[in-house]
Amino acid sequence: MDRIKPRGRVYNGMPARELGSEGWHKPWSGGNGGNCLEAMKLADGRIAVRQSTDPDGPALIYTTDEMTAFIEGAKAGNADFLIS
Repeated sequence: MDRIKPRGRVYNGMPARELGSEGWHKPWSGGNGGNCLEAMKLADGRIAVRQSTDPDGPALIYTTDEMTAFIEGAKAGNADFLIS
């Protein structure tokens, strides 16, 4: 995933459109009709996440450590209660 250097200040909950339209990737896509998350690696190493069906909505910004903890926890089943 390429790193993107956005113009201006990057903050949690910012409008995703301010990060531009280039560089967003769908890390996975299931059988949900295209309703999935998109992620972008920022120049400073943080990761932006947005809802693919709302590209102008908010972008949540995570550090690499936060994203790693989330993914590892999900793989370990720590978030299974959210979908059961």
